[in-house]
Amino acid sequence: MDKLQELTERLYNEGLSKGREEGDAILAKAKAEAAETIAAAKAEAEKIVAEAEKQAADLKAKVESDLKMAAAQCISAVKADVEKVVTAKIAGEPAKAALSDGKFVKEILKAVAEKFSDEAGDLAVVLPESLQKETEAYVKGELAKELGRGIDASFSKEIEGGFRIGPKDGSYFISFTDETFAELIGAYLRPTTKKLLFG
Repeated sequence: MDKLQELTERLYNEGLSKGREEGDAILAKAKAEAAETIAAAKAEAEKIVAEAEKQAADLKAKVESDLKMAAAQCISAVKADVEKVVTAKIAGEPAKAALSDGKFVKEILKAVAEKFSDEAGDLAVVLPESLQKETEAYVKGELAKELGRGIDASFSKEIEGGFRIGPKDGSYFISFTDETFAELIGAYLRPTTKKLLFG
């Protein structure tokens, strides 16, 4: 019976030992897999955080760039508006006043009409309706006689000062209105105005 008991004990101890070894191996493998999973999860988390930080930095740089561009455009637009207002005040009002004066308009009209070649034939002139009483008789009578050609004069509410002139056939016209003079004078004033206003 001792041998049987001894054999039983030995089998029991060997089985227990083998079970412990297998259990220890399974436990070690589980711990290793858990460590790998944790390391992989940690690496993935670090990657996600790094990507988020990069995206945030990129977004910040883009927003800063957009803000700088918007500020520069805003400043440029404000400067342009100030320049327009000053130039219009300097060039616009005097030109408008001069080109609304019937006597001055007659002088310019005569000088321009004289420069049209004989090939142009009869002329057509469009003047401001506000100057009709003062200029109609002069254009159709005195000026036409001086130039030795027919001049067709019409009057428009759309022109506040100055005139438009061209061949009667309507092939083209040249504008000498208060708006075109203001633009012309303004073009010469802009660089100086800009320098005076903004350095």
